[in-house]
Amino acid sequence: MNDRPNYITPAGYSALKAEYDRLFGTERPALVETIAWAAGNGDRSENGDYIYGRKRLREIDRRLGWLAKRMKAAKVVDPARQEDRSRIWFGATVTIADEDDNHRTMTLVGDDEADAGAGRVGWNAPLSRALRGAAIGDLRRVALPAGEREYEVMAIDYPRA
Repeated sequence: MNDRPNYITPAGYSALKAEYDRLFGTERPALVETIAWAAGNGDRSENGDYIYGRKRLREIDRRLGWLAKRMKAAKVVDPARQEDRSRIWFGATVTIADEDDNHRTMTLVGDDEADAGAGRVGWNAPLSRALRGAAIGDLRRVALPAGEREYEVMAIDYPRA
């Protein structure tokens, strides 16, 4: 991993924990039971339940390891407790406008909970990095894959405590 903190909202951390608990407490034990049953059926080289079960078990174990690392490195930050609400920091919901006056609203969240289609942009994404610390009316230039764009901050909002 890198040396940057893994910021995450309380809701994002809960989602990671719920996935971990589901995989570890439900899916993995059921799969181990299926593998044990399939192994008792004899020839394992042509046993689909056994082969698929082992493959799926490796996938689950790999995902559990990744989730455990991410949760251990997580720094839960509640955006509702943000003191400086006049600037863009972690958890802010921001409305920006580009040079063509196209408005876009997004929330800056942890990288593990980012979903651009739902308007949640990861904290370490180029757009988020460019907007950090900006106030309403500030112009920020961002280098994107499609080319450099300039955005003006139109609104900043944080959830209420």
